[in-house]
Amino acid sequence: MGTRILLVEDEPTISEPLAESLGRDGFEAEVASTLAGAREAFRREAPDLVLLDVMLPDGDGRDLAREIRKESDVPIVMLTARGEEIDRVLGLELGADDYIVKPFSSRELTARIRAIMRRGRGRDQKSPIEIGALRLDPTSRTVTKDDDPIELAAREFDLLHLLMANAGEVLRRERIMDEVWDPHWFGPTKTLDVHISWLRKKIEDDSSHPTYITTIRGVGFRFRSDAET
Repeated sequence: MGTRILLVEDEPTISEPLAESLGRDGFEAEVASTLAGAREAFRREAPDLVLLDVMLPDGDGRDLAREIRKESDVPIVMLTARGEEIDRVLGLELGADDYIVKPFSSRELTARIRAIMRRGRGRDQKSPIEIGALRLDPTSRTVTKDDDPIELAAREFDLLHLLMANAGEVLRRERIMDEVWDPHWFGPTKTLDVHISWLRKKIEDDSSHPTYITTIRGVGFRFRSDAET
């Protein structure tokens, strides 16, 4: 079964082509055009993600976001024609996971949905990960090597967590940027290389000859698996 998405949008010219596009990308989209319909569909369908328009004929979508967040941590992406900073901040303070301003491309929306769902799966990985001398605890956000603590910045920890959680798998640069930064990061791509370099200096015995984090030229990076230790 594909990811179930509840699309709350009252404009058929937007909801119909968007639902079709989501279907082509492997999602299952349920459309609701009112707050009342969205409430009923949310309880009936138990969606994996909610795409929520702010302006609806019977109220404000942000009211529904408040209601959902009281009972569920399902990801919420707010859809709106308003792009002012104060609106974005308010939407996120209500518990939304992302905020996208109309008009937007279906490709951009799909990228954001996939990144949010991947991050959600990452949050579910609460068990400590041990590879070689390294131990990472997602709950306490601590890392040790041979039981000695390693001090990491927040972004360094998130990057190491992603790599260790997918040990043995080659992670493409684009995926890492999507998950550790965000799918619409406009900063320099070299920031990933810089963070990898910082990590190597902290976790490797010899950062010039890394054994944990391997560069796959032209593709991305790979963290050695536990079987290789």
